Amino acid sequence: MTDVVGKLWGFCHTLRHDGIDHGDYIEQITYLLFLKMASERGIDLSRVEHRTPRGEVDATDCSWPALRARSGQALLDRYADVLRSLHGAPGVLGEIYAGSQPRFKSPASLGKLVDLIDEIEWTRLGVDIQAAAYEGLLEKAAAEGKKGAGQYFTPRALIQSIVRCIRPDPQGKPGFALCDPACGTGGFLVAAWEWIEAEARGALDREAARRIKAGAFFGQELVARPRRLALMNLYLHGIEPRITLGDSLDAPPDERFDVILTNPPFGTKGAYETPRREDFAIATANKQLNFIQHVLTILRPGGRAAMVLPDHCLFADQAGAVLEILARGCDLHTVLRLPHGTFTPYSAGVKANVVFFTKGRATERVWIYDARTGVPSITKKGRPLSPAHFAEFERCYGGDPDGRGAREAASSSEGRFRSFELREVKEREFKLDGLRWLKEESLDEAGEMPEPEELATDALQELTEAVAALNRVLALLEGGAKAAEA
Repeated sequence: MTDVVGKLWGFCHTLRHDGIDHGDYIEQITYLLFLKMASERGIDLSRVEHRTPRGEVDATDCSWPALRARSGQALLDRYADVLRSLHGAPGVLGEIYAGSQPRFKSPASLGKLVDLIDEIEWTRLGVDIQAAAYEGLLEKAAAEGKKGAGQYFTPRALIQSIVRCIRPDPQGKPGFALCDPACGTGGFLVAAWEWIEAEARGALDREAARRIKAGAFFGQELVARPRRLALMNLYLHGIEPRITLGDSLDAPPDERFDVILTNPPFGTKGAYETPRREDFAIATANKQLNFIQHVLTILRPGGRAAMVLPDHCLFADQAGAVLEILARGCDLHTVLRLPHGTFTPYSAGVKANVVFFTKGRATERVWIYDARTGVPSITKKGRPLSPAHFAEFERCYGGDPDGRGAREAASSSEGRFRSFELREVKEREFKLDGLRWLKEESLDEAGEMPEPEELATDALQELTEAVAALNRVLALLEGGAKAAEA
């Protein structure tokens, strides 16, 4: 995959003469990759019905072979017709290509990219190759300091481990619904379907499969391009998702869900804005704490969730209040402390956790698995993240997705899995970061310093919390001054 991304990125530089910037180039690749992969998977796009600007119904051959057969100006014209036709198509296809515009000016440039894409059988590289290529190109853009490359994505090994623990089983549940309210390119939704399909082992009848594919997958994404990728990835699996564009924190949706799998954005954009949500018990400008409250709102009674959260979300100001509300309404049964560098290369210094909870019964005991202390940091080449990093955690988690299995016998041989009674959690004011028992090897003993990015991330998190606290003090002072004037 690295070689493929390298080829695609190398061609990107030649397109600068065609006036195509990195963002547009990455988007055009996704349009073309989708057509090629649809062809490989036998999805018929040879007669796509769509509405013309005059409201008439027409049909266009939008298939990859029809595009591939053309060259020169005819190729440019056909590409423009394909984008226009798919934009006017009903359903998910129309959503995928909404607002799409051809950016190529030179027929030769488009022809070279079509040749490059055509020579690779993409589905043999992995069904989620669309997202992998997109993320790889964004990483390249980030390395060159290009604008818009600030997104980063949940590693596949972590996504798949979370899904195996949560076990999103829709069988025998006609109204089953699964959601990721910060879905990015759809990694959790794709992995959930792959798990469902693998567990069925061919026994999923046609009607059940149709019902699940057409009505069980939901999501929301703030940025248009990742949302487009999510729609593409799920469509290539035969799934018709409902993925809306917008901020999940603006208002609660009408739907409620049986399973929620999500990695809310870690960034500070909009971090000082407090959502106007009457369903939020705690008014805070902390985005991650608000996402916890959002998930608690949209989860059905008996439903279960897994959320990726940064460390500061477990000890930040107001974190204890939010987690106490969560512990009262849900069984916050498991916390996975992720290894250093889990989000390499996008943000190697971010320290994060996964919290697992089930709505409808109060927390009695919290189990924490420490996959970080004494574990070498993840690096892109020397120590990449792999399923092996989570194998023991999954064994300790057990087969009960609600975390109520016999866990004492499954405790880690290294003492990494430990439970804390609710009393101990209360003593720490529900700030889970304080629940530590393994001793971190000293820097002198380890023989290495933390990565500069890790140190910078820690400093940034502390500064962010300090600025937020100062803003609250200023708000209180301004409020007091206005009250005195009145």
